[in-house]
Amino acid sequence: MIITENLSYRINGKTLIKDINLKIEDKKFVAIIGPNGSGKSTILRCIYRANKNYTGNIIIDGKNLQDIKVRDSAKKLAVMSQINDMNFDFTVYEMVMLGRSPHKKFMERDNKHDKEIVQAAIKMVGMEGKEDRFLSSLSGGERQRVQLARAFCQESEILILDEPTNHLDIKYQLELLKLVRDSKKTAVAALHDINLSLMFCDYLYCLKNSQLIAQGTPEEIITDEMIYKLYGVKSQVTTTDDGIKNIIWKI
Repeated sequence: MIITENLSYRINGKTLIKDINLKIEDKKFVAIIGPNGSGKSTILRCIYRANKNYTGNIIIDGKNLQDIKVRDSAKKLAVMSQINDMNFDFTVYEMVMLGRSPHKKFMERDNKHDKEIVQAAIKMVGMEGKEDRFLSSLSGGERQRVQLARAFCQESEILILDEPTNHLDIKYQLELLKLVRDSKKTAVAALHDINLSLMFCDYLYCLKNSQLIAQGTPEEIITDEMIYKLYGVKSQVTTTDDGIKNIIWKI
């Protein structure tokens, strides 16, 4: 479980998030939605320790994040971030193998178990046969899938996903989020696509102007009124006979 208590973050005198209170329950797939610049990625970066000088508390499985060693938190949290650029060009296999780092001692060699986990993760995300390709030769979507494979290799309890469907065509968007949901891990994602959050997520937090303005199940949250409040766009949310919601945009 992840809990944030009055989580706030300022940089250069600007407040990026203010008094954010989340409760992400075990084995639930939770999304943070909202317009660009609302602070979705900032929240995630605080949780996975990229933003350090936040105020408030982040609690992971009952322990304050500040009291958890970095190595131990890496065993609990696996991250798929937006950033695909790296200073060194790795092969697909090498990048995915980095996910095993939290489980290994300094200079410990990769063993048979590590290699089996890496190969299974590569196959899971549809990158089998491309193990020797360099990241620089891959499309943005392929890099996203490699990052997800690396996250799975950490064998962590929690997945942090920052805009995981960026650069992916619809086929891989659906496949990637289905993999996350079916993994039965605790997952929290920053998502742009409201339809995807409806399809895959158990709970939503709505963020606007650096603050939470609503929370609830997708069925509770995704309404004409809330979409307009968040994005300033008119829509019509319909429900099929099977109880499936669809969004029709009004321009």
